[in-house]
Amino acid sequence: MVGQFEQAILALMIFVIMLGMGASLTPRDFMLALKRPYGLMIGVISQYGFMPFIGFLLAITLPVSDPIKIGILIMSCMPGGTTSNIFTYFSKGNLALSVLMTVTSTVFGVLLIPIVLVVYAGALDVDIPRENIIATLVLLLVPVAIGMGLRKLNANIGAVTEFMGSMLAIFFIVFLIVSWIPRNFAFLMETGWATYVASIAIGLIGITTGYLFAKALKLHPRNARTVGLETGIQNGPLAIAIIAFTFTGTEQQAINAVPVLYSLFIVIVSTLITLYFRRANTASEQKMPDGLL
Repeated sequence: MVGQFEQAILALMIFVIMLGMGASLTPRDFMLALKRPYGLMIGVISQYGFMPFIGFLLAITLPVSDPIKIGILIMSCMPGGTTSNIFTYFSKGNLALSVLMTVTSTVFGVLLIPIVLVVYAGALDVDIPRENIIATLVLLLVPVAIGMGLRKLNANIGAVTEFMGSMLAIFFIVFLIVSWIPRNFAFLMETGWATYVASIAIGLIGITTGYLFAKALKLHPRNARTVGLETGIQNGPLAIAIIAFTFTGTEQQAINAVPVLYSLFIVIVSTLITLYFRRANTASEQKMPDGLL
């Protein structure tokens, strides 16, 4: 389980990651998004339409316990993470669209995550304390607002903060490897195969679904890659933070198994998919259409 020291470190990491996300934004970005609601619609449908349903299907089809089902559901209901911005860049996707989708899903998540969790938790007949989750999500908007303020105050400070937030998201994976996994190694060895399948499938199926959805909408290939990565790469640190601040004891340990394993495997899955996207990239795809989409 996540100890008090790790909870403090986790809270600090989440704060900086969200600070960096906010520093990547300006009020103009929101105005641009409002002028192009098509992009917002795609992001919201991908994150809070497809992903929770994918998690629900995995929870009811795989032979897992109720705590693991909760972990699958929480992980699949998370907004996009800053890690998706990094992989979008390396896959030659649309970075501006990636950042906009990440922040949009985070802001909308304050309202939509509790609603989606309640709906699917009821269908799975599991109990999730939505009040704690709502409180955590609302608090996370504070560093986003501070980051935007830093960006407006000084562009250089905003750029450094944005970079720190993105790098810390990657460092968080290393932190899990050297801290959580060794102490819970026996627990992970006892964890059933279905939990590992779910942890990998959330990201893999999510990226594939988002990509096919974008292709069906006839989006530019670079935008289709972006939508795919944004759909499947969820905010693992946020899921772990919500679980750590909501549940306790062995229940917390079991529920955290999915987002921890997801956070580890999504890097591998995203790297392989990024390599595929880069190989598939052609010169004709480099010319972007006007606007984000």
